[in-house]
Amino acid sequence: MSFPRYLQLDVFCARAGGGNPLGVVIGADDWDAADMQRFAAWTNLVETTFVLKPTQPQASYRLRIFTPAKEIPFAGHPTIGSAHAVLETGYSAARDGVLLQDCAAGLLPIRVEGEQDQRRLFVQAPAARVVREGVHVEPILSYLLRGIALGALPPACVEGGRRWWVAEFASEAALRGWKPDHASIGTLARETDTLGLCAFARSTNADYDLVVRAFPAGVGIVEDPASGAANGLIAAWIALREPEGPLAHGYRVSQGREIGRDASITIRIGDAGGGSHVWVGGQTHTVVSGQAQWPHR
Repeated sequence: MSFPRYLQLDVFCARAGGGNPLGVVIGADDWDAADMQRFAAWTNLVETTFVLKPTQPQASYRLRIFTPAKEIPFAGHPTIGSAHAVLETGYSAARDGVLLQDCAAGLLPIRVEGEQDQRRLFVQAPAARVVREGVHVEPILSYLLRGIALGALPPACVEGGRRWWVAEFASEAALRGWKPDHASIGTLARETDTLGLCAFARSTNADYDLVVRAFPAGVGIVEDPASGAANGLIAAWIALREPEGPLAHGYRVSQGREIGRDASITIRIGDAGGGSHVWVGGQTHTVVSGQAQWPHR
């Protein structure tokens, strides 16, 4: 009996131990959705992905993404990590510096820059739209943010691959020291069909431009150490409201220090062909490499 490859990775970090863990199974094409869901529940990671043979000729591979409880159409750190695994194992190669991922959110290009330990990957985030904006459009949101000095942009519910509430704090110190009401974030997530609340603040630190904290109570997570999709939505919101601002073409993000991590995410806005596409990227490191000897039948 042959078993598929299994890698456990650390995504969005300069060195292993600072980012967001991910499990990647490569070659489980004979597993059905129930098999995948059981394995994802067993790994108990935020997400586990399955790299499969592409069904569209232009795609480099097909990807399915599972939390311990359900399949989801898109997430940023699973996309970046899975692309790393594809290159690391030789499953597929980039064409003209680009991988093309086929997933439930569509065909997503992933830029490959550098090699080996210096390699960085950037996914083009799905197009985003603003669902609602303003601190008072949702009573629970107003309650959560009561007494907090907010930043230049109003809070908003933004959708693109995932759906998040995003809110800008006026200072990095206030955001880093914030002790949110997690039960109320859970209520906000359930009542508005979102993942929860992602807060950000601008910084004058030499190493990063934005601090981000994400609270995806909608999927049962208290605080996320590195959030690709949420950062993509924040970038889309900034690009929409401040198209000529200092962050309009991209910036660097620090996330996860409040929970003992040190994630580093790079945002780029726009591309050589113009437009306002958002690219979310960073480095990934392989921590575990072996086989998934899983009794899936």
